[in-house]
Amino acid sequence: MKRVWIYLKGYKKECVFAPLFKMLEALFELFVPLVVSAIIDKGIAGKDIPYIIKMTVLLVVLAVIGLTCSITAQYFAAKAAVGCATGMRHHLFAHIQGLSFTEMDTIGTSTLITRMTSDINQVQNGVNMVLRLFLRSPFIVFGAMIMAFTIDVQAALVFAVTIPVLAVIVFGIMLSTRPLYKKVQAGLDRILGITRENLTGVRVIRAFNKQQDEVCRFKQSNEELNHLQKFVGKISGLMNPLTYVVINVSIIVLIWIGAVRVNSGTLTQGQVVALYNYMSQILVELIKLANLIIIVTKALACAGRIESVFEVESSMKDGSLERQEAMQQTPVVEFKDVSLRYSGAGDESVSGVSFKVFKGQTVGVIGGTGSGKSSLVNMIPRFYDATSGEVLIDGINVCDYKLNVLRDKVGIVMQKAQLFKGSIRENMLWGRNDASDEEIFEALDIAQAREFVEKKDGKLDAFVDQGGKNLSGGQRQRLTIARAMVRKPEILILDDSASALDYATDAALRKSIRDMKNSPTVFIVSQRAASLMHADMIIVLDDGVVAGMGTHEELLKNCEVYREIYYSQFKKEA
Repeated sequence: MKRVWIYLKGYKKECVFAPLFKMLEALFELFVPLVVSAIIDKGIAGKDIPYIIKMTVLLVVLAVIGLTCSITAQYFAAKAAVGCATGMRHHLFAHIQGLSFTEMDTIGTSTLITRMTSDINQVQNGVNMVLRLFLRSPFIVFGAMIMAFTIDVQAALVFAVTIPVLAVIVFGIMLSTRPLYKKVQAGLDRILGITRENLTGVRVIRAFNKQQDEVCRFKQSNEELNHLQKFVGKISGLMNPLTYVVINVSIIVLIWIGAVRVNSGTLTQGQVVALYNYMSQILVELIKLANLIIIVTKALACAGRIESVFEVESSMKDGSLERQEAMQQTPVVEFKDVSLRYSGAGDESVSGVSFKVFKGQTVGVIGGTGSGKSSLVNMIPRFYDATSGEVLIDGINVCDYKLNVLRDKVGIVMQKAQLFKGSIRENMLWGRNDASDEEIFEALDIAQAREFVEKKDGKLDAFVDQGGKNLSGGQRQRLTIARAMVRKPEILILDDSASALDYATDAALRKSIRDMKNSPTVFIVSQRAASLMHADMIIVLDDGVVAGMGTHEELLKNCEVYREIYYSQFKKEA
């Protein structure tokens, strides 16, 4: 809850005024039974019609003032709650964006989505209800008891016994349900994870005719969550009947004592009605308080889950170096005995890799599936940090650079072509937000994408669906390549990003990259030997270890792994 208070600091005025106006509403509400008592004892008993009318008008005035206070309190409470949730959501999103790929892999996408949406909404609801009822309900309960003592001490003793009993019931149920609500939210994480998998992988599921299996898996997880929610609901559901039993028994005792004392002339009928009204007010407020406790219990559980994400520190610390000009003869990229082991993995994905790459050179990275090709190039922009050894750019360890400076130097095209909802122009501006249309078309030319872009309605303003689902695989890949080209990076990494392109387009793409004016250092990750044959250096990986390094001709002579890959794709000459 400490973090909630941090975000409420900017709403101190609202946090004061919301409960204050609720207390005013409660104060006017406490006067109502006294007015009703006066109407019965003086107006009705004395048949004084003007007095009855006057007191009725007073009741209406009290109601109007109470309503005004209630609406004002609701406004301030809602403003504070929504503001708190907005600030928390923004900071949580920024914190998640600052986590490295390692933490993102460990925590999981589905649980992060749940915590940013459902959990924060529960906290918002909890803050709203606390500001409105946390002071009002206890004030009414204890205020009603004090008012009862001013009417008759003996009858008010019923209140003194009833309130502690009700407090034990309410807080006992709250303490028992809080840990269960955490389990409910964890179950919601699992449901969201399955839903996300099914929606993103719907084509694969249908291709393998696994719809029914996935329906069963979802149903099983949903049933588990359903049973848990029912169990928690049953415990929470005990609150209302138990409080009703205690209150109704108290009302019976109160009416019995009141009847005896009216008979003896100690109490008036109006005072008994006032005591009954105070007991009814306590009943209503305790029901509200019971519901508040359930909401607060959920909010506390969700706040704990949100806090656990904030407590996760990125394993990748930002460097301090702003920019470093490369010296002549200094390698643009250098690996010094670099190894990488993913968090929780049993073995290294990359082991003991060393090489140097100079400005303008093209480096090919080839190897079998799972040989560590993507892992190798992902260490250049610091998506993952090397477990041992050093990765240097312009002679400086990548860990010493500020992350934004380092990634400004690098343009990377991932294996999966990911586009965002919007226009083609908006997607291109991800590369550089001040790029002109001429620079965008230049990048599209290099990526062999200009032809199909110009055929679309609106050209650069043509709509791109989420994930680029209204484009073919090859079109998506070419647009993601163009997006990286817009940046005009010093280092360009193409991570198997031309797999959907035909050989002719792939060859034209590589030629355009070689002819680029700024002559970037290029890393091409591919399983096609044809894509790498003309590279200045080819790195052959086998199970994370360098099996060979050199030009195409050198590797054909000296590297058995490269020969196997090459001759599996090209017919061996006699």
